[in-house]
Amino acid sequence: MGSAEMCRDLAPEIDRLLRASNSYIKKKAALCAVHIVRKVHDLGELFAPAARSLLAEKNHGVLHGAVVLIIELCERNPETLERFRKVLPDLVQIMKGLVLSGYSPEHDVAGISDPFLQVRILRLLRILGHNNEGASDAMNDLLAQVATNTDSTKTVGNAVLYETVLTVLDIKSESGLRVLAVNILGRFLLNNDRNIRYIAMTSLQKIVGTDHNAVQRHRGTIVDCLKDQDASVKRRALELSLALVSASNVRSMMKELLLFLSSCPAELKAHAASGIFNAAERYAPSQRWHIDTILHVLTTAGGDVRDETVPNLIQLITNASELHCYTVHKLYRALLTDISQQSLVQVACWCIGEYGDLLLRGECQETEAVQVHAAQTQFYIPHVVPATRGFALTATMKLSTRITDNVDIVSIYGSCIDVELQQRAVEYNALFKKYDHMRYATRCPLVIRSLRMDVNVCDLLDLLGGSEETLQPSPAVGAPAPGLLINTASTAGGDLLDLLGVLEPAPLAPAPTVPVYEKDGVTLTLSCEKQSDTGLTVTLTASNSTDSDISSFTLQAAVPKSVQLHMKAPSGDSLPARGTAKVTQVVVLNNPNKVGLTHTHTNIHTHDTVQIDSFPGLDAAGQ
Repeated sequence: MGSAEMCRDLAPEIDRLLRASNSYIKKKAALCAVHIVRKVHDLGELFAPAARSLLAEKNHGVLHGAVVLIIELCERNPETLERFRKVLPDLVQIMKGLVLSGYSPEHDVAGISDPFLQVRILRLLRILGHNNEGASDAMNDLLAQVATNTDSTKTVGNAVLYETVLTVLDIKSESGLRVLAVNILGRFLLNNDRNIRYIAMTSLQKIVGTDHNAVQRHRGTIVDCLKDQDASVKRRALELSLALVSASNVRSMMKELLLFLSSCPAELKAHAASGIFNAAERYAPSQRWHIDTILHVLTTAGGDVRDETVPNLIQLITNASELHCYTVHKLYRALLTDISQQSLVQVACWCIGEYGDLLLRGECQETEAVQVHAAQTQFYIPHVVPATRGFALTATMKLSTRITDNVDIVSIYGSCIDVELQQRAVEYNALFKKYDHMRYATRCPLVIRSLRMDVNVCDLLDLLGGSEETLQPSPAVGAPAPGLLINTASTAGGDLLDLLGVLEPAPLAPAPTVPVYEKDGVTLTLSCEKQSDTGLTVTLTASNSTDSDISSFTLQAAVPKSVQLHMKAPSGDSLPARGTAKVTQVVVLNNPNKVGLTHTHTNIHTHDTVQIDSFPGLDAAGQ
């Protein structure tokens, strides 16, 4: 209760009383010294000699006060800690006397000799042995004796054992002693007291990274704790179970975790789903197992998964080309069973829109062909969120290129209150009608992981006009290549970089150039460069020989399904009069056969199309 000034004034008197002949006075003086040190840290040195001499006392009350005072001094001063390591043999001897002594009525608590003093000494040993190999070696035998001779059927015995475990795990103990400590925690998991089970799992979680194999021995008991009625015990058991998943036990552990997910409390579903996703991604034995596991989570807790789950799963499915048929069939059947899980519906819509042809063919050996109509991807149920409707709308547009059902998208969403859905519907309708000749080759891009980062990078590069290529997914095997409708625009950044003249490539031999279109003063020439056996780079060059400028000039391309096409950004969108400047555009083709080109320009709106059946400068094998 005294102030800091009072503590300073009375500290010498307290130090004198620590050497008094009366044990009761020495105990009270030791406890008073503890409070003085907590209030005035620099007075610790005053009490250190007396505290050390108190360890020779036989009275348990005095020993208890002395140990508490030494703990306080060691925690506050590293130099004092080093000096008190010299009294380690005395502490070990006192602890052995408590553990191995016979029945003492004065200090016995449920068969344990003075458990309060034992716990205090174990805490002091933990402080002295931390990061010190010599001190740790000096107490290893003692800790082994305490661990094997303490009764674990009583609460006081468990208190001593728990403090022993913490000491073993915090010092540089032998490996065998650490295994013994983990086994004690494993026995705690079988205790009927939920508090003991909780602190056991908390301790195991702290050491699972360093003593993984020792903790694995108790995996069955830990998994059983997932069925505990206490919510706190369940949460700790879940965290520990997820930490125990490894490549060797991933199948068995995942069965238990998925079973837990189906019945766990609502507040744990999100955490359980996230942990299962991470473990499956890290230890999946096969892509099919990985996909099955994620789909199981989506059907069980699709409303509780994180936002990044949908793009991650879509990327996983896209990379597993041999499982496209299997996955789209499984997703379609899951969709027919339950459309309340929004994440599941979004993934299913993307896959059905992308691989709907595989769904119709029924080529998957494990499933039968099903009847699918484009209209089935429209969801009119009120609880479907706008993002899910967007996936369904896009799937409908993609399916319409392979399914002949007439789906009027604008009548459904053209006046939708959600701006994103309305814009998407209107743009798709324009593709249906105005550019219907290109619709058959349309594919929507892959949802890319870390999408926000990718978009930011593109925006930054585009500030200087240095990013010509857009992010494009690798097309699936046997899938139609994207047909792109691009409205081009020149950038100031490109002109700035061109002023330096340092980014120009070394001049190469010119490729053969042939005219492919000439009408109303507009001339379009084509040159080709073969990149590989199946790859071809086509450069289109447009010029204007009239006396008037042509604005909003756009080149478009359409290819058969067997061809993969990528149009890079054009050099500009206007053709100056009298051929003073030209517009060039590079088109990359894979497995080229023939290409249909469309150009549009406005002053007086003009739209024209030309088909190219062969490419100049290539032999027959490359055409």
